[in-house]
Amino acid sequence: MRIARYSVEDEVGFGLIDTDQDTGEQFISRLKGHPLLGNVQMTGERAKLEDVRLLSPVLPSKVVCIGKNYADHIAEMQDVTGEATEEPAVFLKPSTAVTGPSEPIFYPAMSKRVDYEGELAIVISRVCREVPRERAKDVIFGFTCANDVTARDLQKTDKQWTRAKGFDSFCPIGPWIETGLSLEEAADLRLTTTVDGETKQDGRTSQLLHDIPALIAYVTSFMTLLPGDVLLTGTPAGVGPVEVGSQVTVSIDKIGDLTNRVTTRD
Repeated sequence: MRIARYSVEDEVGFGLIDTDQDTGEQFISRLKGHPLLGNVQMTGERAKLEDVRLLSPVLPSKVVCIGKNYADHIAEMQDVTGEATEEPAVFLKPSTAVTGPSEPIFYPAMSKRVDYEGELAIVISRVCREVPRERAKDVIFGFTCANDVTARDLQKTDKQWTRAKGFDSFCPIGPWIETGLSLEEAADLRLTTTVDGETKQDGRTSQLLHDIPALIAYVTSFMTLLPGDVLLTGTPAGVGPVEVGSQVTVSIDKIGDLTNRVTTRD
């Protein structure tokens, strides 16, 4: 299933995405309740997907990010992020960085270089800690697309990543959560990022140095994850700068497309 969070006529709710097999037109059917809390019901309300505004599919308490998880990306960023590490490199984005599909990425005035980083994101289903890798699938609600937007010049000068990764709007997520993928399927998905229609990143999740069960086991060994928390799994090679006006799309097979345009604050 594809579960989206959306607004229509100033009402915010969750819905299921479905596609008309004859016309290819997409619809969203409203749900009553919160999918992560259980007890959801169909309301019978249905709208064309083009008539609603998709929002970030979750509002996480935190976004846990994994750096240096593709060998080719480590090589291209060695002057900024250094060598590969034996254990996953973990950092956090604040919840205020999260934004939804079609929402703007704000280019901060204090930065001279802002980069895209397309990533597979995991949405956590329940409170969990010390999850063994063989139980990882039990705490996954679903998967979505993410863009780990980074002020690269600030990352380099700060020598740590909080400011560079933490600006408002620097974590687009969406367009929905795909709950029907198995771990085996998620382990080999094509991920691409385009800027103004030109392909910049083209990798597969099978290239992850630390796979999904390993990441969940590692992060929960020292941190409690809550329902709706998001875990970004790392980005393949091909990261690069965007400019004001650029349109960035992160696409992942069997999940969907996440598109945002870069702008400045008025």
